[in-house]
Amino acid sequence: MKIETKEETPQPIIRSGVSFPKWKYLGMGLLIYLMAGIMRVNAQDGTLDFSFLDMEKNFEERVDILVDQMSLEEKVSQMMNASPAIPRLKVPEYNWWNECLHGVARAGYATVFPQSISVAASFDKNLMKDIGSVISDEARAKHHEFIRNGKRGIYTGLDFWSPNINIFRDPRWGRGHETYGEDPYLTGELASQFIEGLQDSDGKYLKTIATSKHFAVHSGPEPLRHTFDVDVSDRDLYETYLPAFRKTVKEAKVYSIMGAYNRFRGESCSGHDFLLNQLLREQWGFEGYVVSDCGAIQDIHTGHKIASTAAEAAAIGVSGGCDLNCGNYYTHLTEAVAEGLISEEEIDIAVKRLFLARFRLGMFDPEEAVSYAQIPFGIVCSEAHNTLARQAAQKSMVLLKNQKNLLPLSVDKIKRIAVIGPNADNVESLLGNYHGIPKKPVTFLDGIKHKVGPKAEVLYTEGVHPAEGFYNLKPIPSAYFETEDGRQGLKASYYDNLKWEGKPVLERVDDQIDFSWEHQPISKDLIDNFSVKWEGYLVPPASGRYEFGVFSKRGMKIRIDGKEISNGSGTIHRGRYATDILSLEGGKKYKVEVTFFSDETNAIAQMLWAMPDVSKIDEAVAMAKSADLAVVVLGLSQRLEGESMDVVTPGFDRGDRTAITLPAQQEALLKAVKETGKPVILVLNAGSAMAINWAKENVDAIISAGYPGEEGGNALADVVFGDYNPAGRLPITYYQSVEDLPPFEDYDMKGRTYRYFEGKPLYPFGYGLSYTRFSYKDLEVPAKVNAGDPVQISVTVTNIGSRAGDEVVQLYLNDKEASTMRPIRQLEGFQRIHLKPGESKVVNFTLSARQLSMINGESKRVIEEGVFSIHVGGEQPGFDGKLQAETTEVVTGEFQVIGNQELADL
Repeated sequence: MKIETKEETPQPIIRSGVSFPKWKYLGMGLLIYLMAGIMRVNAQDGTLDFSFLDMEKNFEERVDILVDQMSLEEKVSQMMNASPAIPRLKVPEYNWWNECLHGVARAGYATVFPQSISVAASFDKNLMKDIGSVISDEARAKHHEFIRNGKRGIYTGLDFWSPNINIFRDPRWGRGHETYGEDPYLTGELASQFIEGLQDSDGKYLKTIATSKHFAVHSGPEPLRHTFDVDVSDRDLYETYLPAFRKTVKEAKVYSIMGAYNRFRGESCSGHDFLLNQLLREQWGFEGYVVSDCGAIQDIHTGHKIASTAAEAAAIGVSGGCDLNCGNYYTHLTEAVAEGLISEEEIDIAVKRLFLARFRLGMFDPEEAVSYAQIPFGIVCSEAHNTLARQAAQKSMVLLKNQKNLLPLSVDKIKRIAVIGPNADNVESLLGNYHGIPKKPVTFLDGIKHKVGPKAEVLYTEGVHPAEGFYNLKPIPSAYFETEDGRQGLKASYYDNLKWEGKPVLERVDDQIDFSWEHQPISKDLIDNFSVKWEGYLVPPASGRYEFGVFSKRGMKIRIDGKEISNGSGTIHRGRYATDILSLEGGKKYKVEVTFFSDETNAIAQMLWAMPDVSKIDEAVAMAKSADLAVVVLGLSQRLEGESMDVVTPGFDRGDRTAITLPAQQEALLKAVKETGKPVILVLNAGSAMAINWAKENVDAIISAGYPGEEGGNALADVVFGDYNPAGRLPITYYQSVEDLPPFEDYDMKGRTYRYFEGKPLYPFGYGLSYTRFSYKDLEVPAKVNAGDPVQISVTVTNIGSRAGDEVVQLYLNDKEASTMRPIRQLEGFQRIHLKPGESKVVNFTLSARQLSMINGESKRVIEEGVFSIHVGGEQPGFDGKLQAETTEVVTGEFQVIGNQELADL
């Protein structure tokens, strides 16, 4: 079903199935509001009851005691992400907005794991839980350190708006790399383990709170997300878009859900009675809190135009099941109560859900009583955590091609390596979005240098810029700055306020502007609320067109001879980057003034540039000719694909992609290097599927590295030189062209993902090679099972190669006699196992009744009598030899289901 973006006429409020214009019950609402106010005043004449701090009482009772003493205004103040303190009730300030998609984000230094789509390629559930556990350890340690330093602002809390478990249904969606791929079963399994690692539980407290987002049918296009309406069949809804959410709620017990921006069947997903009240709470038994996506409550009014006023939008949000507004539109709830659009009792329910979450995190109990509060700050970015990041990156690498077994390389046989490409020495290309700040990131170039040491010479050139009109920006080296009195660097003046007022508390010369201050940037006088002014000259080394950039979380401005470059207020999604291109003369002095302020945790300030836009393909070719082989690192970064961005250049549209090929200049670079006749290893560094058709046929080896996190360079070198045997599998389908796909705006699953795509993929979902070989035998499948009974399946896997390695055993199910459209095949089981040469292992799977069920033509979930085929192996079945991974096998069996059964839970 194509999304609709038309404006709709605001509808009257619906109560109990009857439509009433607002004016008919406005008087009643005012009366109720005034009476409630009188009652609150009387209640507040007495002594306040602080027994909600009594740890002997249960959390629900404590929440009731606290919230029942609040005024309406106080309650409403707690329903937005920036919740102020209520001193009279000893309620501290709290900001609910926090992120940890693949590491604690936007809160200073943290261990940065591979981006979600990359770690999904590991097909490793245990790894996901370990990552979640490490992230929550660092989150707890950082939170309590923040509190000890008096910091309670954004990104300091314990509830995290991660993971993103939307289905990556189309490779053009820019945020797809935040997800676990295109398959609902894989997504649910990996997300559930990640959530369990994050939330944990010591029997009383939650370690942190995770959030499954964006509920429910949401995956682009980014430019339309605030206005579009999507509808899909019940089959697609319950078989593709909802299963991962259901699993994280019913099995992983996720304690928070984020509603999406868009409408679903006419109603905002962030104020949707069916999705949030009926389905989520009543049918699935969800017990936590629901938060809107940021600004989504305002969208009900100004984007979707469902509501005619701000108060009506706020009322729709709360009545529709959304407890917390990321934004400030819930300030209008007091008006909504006065107008009779919503009752205070409905607000009480939401507020109590929110406080129950805070109590379950231990926020109203002494630190010494909360076990998780004892996690030391020293574990942040520890060696143990770095090691896990490296292991995760290793497990995420996917070997797509290895012609004539070029890989692994031998360090002793290589004398000179050419490392080429715009992503080869670019930290950004490791990270993906929603990332923290790694302390010691290892680029691909660095990793190869570390691996070969003095045994081989490593040459490097960028070759080309990442895309047309798009440069890799790096901090400007100190050598090109000069102070007024001729010293190298810039004069820096630091102020203990946000407006550069008064006398600086510190003056010095800074070599360059490349800072990430975590807790105490300069001194105890300069922690959160400070400003800086840098002054001096820029002396460029050569004439040409330079791109300059600002990177900061708050407001930062650069003036070069009066030309201003600014990221404004520094909003997280769009404003951290601001760029401009200036033509400068080499050796000439240009007056520079840079101003910056920070009023939140983890101040970041970077002044960046890219050197003149001169193609270095000739340099790359010469370099490759002089080397034994070339490692060419190409692809994308979170500055090209991501959330609601400003980038518009060939192939990219405001975060989304309009083409899935490599940018033209990157393709040209690759072809030029290959024409040298030297062996070429292509490292594909991106968060989505790439149509690398020419490379598939012509280069010698291809590795999909994704966005591998802080240890990505070391992990790549481990794979290239054989210290790690790759076993990653693609969590998405690589298509040959966007022409093979339905329109991006169409949410119908027909023709999408491996489950419904009838064409020939470039590389199929689940594909990946190894340096060893695996065989499968003794598949055991029952001949018949009764509808509703579990199905037990086993197979023996043997490593028949000469190297130890991991194998990802995948089980695919096909309903051969369904009464309605079913997937061509669907993943229903996987295990990652390790085998030594010659070693065998029996792998067991159990298929539940639900896994055999389907949504029939009457929108009921049923198990139908008939024959099911089973395929078990290291990849999907059914493609021709060129698409089959020669390092693994697939075995096939079938069973018959006897009888029919209807399942109560859709």
